[in-house]
Amino acid sequence: MEIKISVNVNGKNYVREVEPRTLLVHFLRDTLRLTGTHIGCDTSSCGACTIHVDGVAVKSCTMLAVQADGSSITTIEGLAQGAELHPLQEGFKECHGLQCGFCTPGMIMTAADLLAKNPNPSEAEIRHGLEGNFCRCTGYHNIVKAVQYAAEKMGTEVSA
Repeated sequence: MEIKISVNVNGKNYVREVEPRTLLVHFLRDTLRLTGTHIGCDTSSCGACTIHVDGVAVKSCTMLAVQADGSSITTIEGLAQGAELHPLQEGFKECHGLQCGFCTPGMIMTAADLLAKNPNPSEAEIRHGLEGNFCRCTGYHNIVKAVQYAAEKMGTEVSA
């Protein structure tokens, strides 16, 4: 038995029927073909699947698609404004915050949630905010620099 859900993903409305056991990450990747949300561990440990549901960072491997019914979802594909990168995406590029790139979408979505709550975090607050996301390549130093870059740029854009 499938259940009809209605969601807004990256500003676009979708109505689909899903199996009740379908994880939100699989709905996004397999049904909507938004493959920027990665599947890393299926246990919520790595953070590669992090998205925003109603403005809050959520690990989409721990949420059923039916639980998102009526929600507004933002994935990494919806963060940029057209061809203009979001300051976090730009920061990861400019500060070399990625190597293999597998963790990057989840890191960026987690960092966006952090900056929404705390627009000027300290290095320690950034590191604490990213604790639920694993990166096996970078050692996190440049990821922290990328978040600081974005915080500064976003603060400049607000006051400009």
